Amino acid sequence: MDWTDKLDTTRDQLRALNRAIPETARAFGGLGKTVKEGGPLDFKTKEFVALGIAVATKCDACIALHVETLVKCGASREEVADALGMTIQMGGGPSMMYAAKALECFDQLSG
Repeated sequence: MDWTDKLDTTRDQLRALNRAIPETARAFGGLGKTVKEGGPLDFKTKEFVALGIAVATKCDACIALHVETLVKCGASREEVADALGMTIQMGGGPSMMYAAKALECFDQLSG
């Protein structure tokens, strides 16, 4: 995949969507601005969280946008790789937790 092309295509698509639903786009933009500017976590940390969610939800466009932002924030390859490692771990962890709940449910209902 050419990630530069992906960014260009994504921006074109978002511009078209913004023209179609300007009030919704402004509201979403306001939410993004609010969550990124305030709170105890710095902007770069919040972008690592966003990248993890983008990977976990398999959103190529989101990955491109958040990686681009992290590059602009000065994130290192090692930092990105570390965040991705946590994303991989969490993708498996929730399934394990719900599998344990499902087994508990089975044990209770069949007992």
